[in-house]
Amino acid sequence: MSAWVLPDHIADVLPSEARHIEELRRDLLDAARCYGYELVMPPLLEHLESLLTGAGTALNLQTFKLVDQLSGRMLGLRADSTPQVARIDAHLLNRSGVTRLCYCGPVLHTLPSAPHATREPLQFGAEIYGHAGLEADIEVLTLALDCLKAAKVTSPSIDLADARLVKSLLLGQSLSAAQLALLYAALAAKDSSELASLSRNLPPDIRQGLLTLVQLYGDVSVLDEAEKALPPLPGVPEALQNLKRLAAHLPGVQVTFDLADLQGYAYYTGARFSIYAPEASGALARGGRYDQAGAVFGRNRPAAGFSLDLKTLVNAVPVRPLQAAICAPWRSEPMLAAAIASLRSRGEVVVCVLPGHESEVDEFHCDRELIEVAGLWLVQAI
Repeated sequence: MSAWVLPDHIADVLPSEARHIEELRRDLLDAARCYGYELVMPPLLEHLESLLTGAGTALNLQTFKLVDQLSGRMLGLRADSTPQVARIDAHLLNRSGVTRLCYCGPVLHTLPSAPHATREPLQFGAEIYGHAGLEADIEVLTLALDCLKAAKVTSPSIDLADARLVKSLLLGQSLSAAQLALLYAALAAKDSSELASLSRNLPPDIRQGLLTLVQLYGDVSVLDEAEKALPPLPGVPEALQNLKRLAAHLPGVQVTFDLADLQGYAYYTGARFSIYAPEASGALARGGRYDQAGAVFGRNRPAAGFSLDLKTLVNAVPVRPLQAAICAPWRSEPMLAAAIASLRSRGEVVVCVLPGHESEVDEFHCDRELIEVAGLWLVQAI
């Protein structure tokens, strides 16, 4: 095998895409900052027990593992940043009030999440800790939409669900972990026949509630149907009302509901959302409420947030124009060097053209040039 061949689903990011990704990263971090979110930079690797506790337990199979040569302990390369941010909130910052944090960095997956997905996503996310009310859910959802707007995503649509619906139906039922996994899989696949078989020993109202969930997807009228069809168990009416309130705060955005959607069921504790766009084949952003994220670190704080992959996002938005630049000759003249330094100090891109490379094209659009006129170096349009 050639030395330059990379592992499957791992790729170099070349100049055009790298420029676009970096511009998106800056725009998204600026959007989060405008909401009051503070930037944190958790490490790429941690002790394995820290990464795979609490909210991170579901990431075990997606986590690369290695041995620390200094301590002999097992380390993991993060597959998701949320458990780390929960640790920072709970153990390092330890604030008593609301904390808003954002991050952007690579994560590594042992397996791709989709047939053509990268195993090295560049994950951007924002999370709010310390507020149990629906206001936090609304804020992270609004911020997610503003981030996609900043990236020039057109006509986003939102799919809403709530993890409490299934958990409320199954609360108190004597089911093994294997049985629960099969039930969740049947619900996610909307396999009514399999679900009927798996739930045959459950109480009739619970069994019928699970079978009804499979049919509850569509527009906001689904919530009215659910109120009539689902048993009024603790947590069910509240979850449905919260979904109605979330949708009411999204005027002008297409909102749908899939009450049997169990994406991240082991992770989310309340309302969850996925944001789609015509330009993308899958979800561009996912998020919701995960109140148990920091419990393992000693602080069971309310939490809500979202994340997205910049490498996926960059392929779903228009290519940005090349940055305008100024061409300058390559000469060792003090006045020319001073003119170039002055332009760069004002934020201009000045590309010095090396001898013999005058016709080469790169990542910058030179629409001006620095030329000498009567002993002075002046910028003129090309």
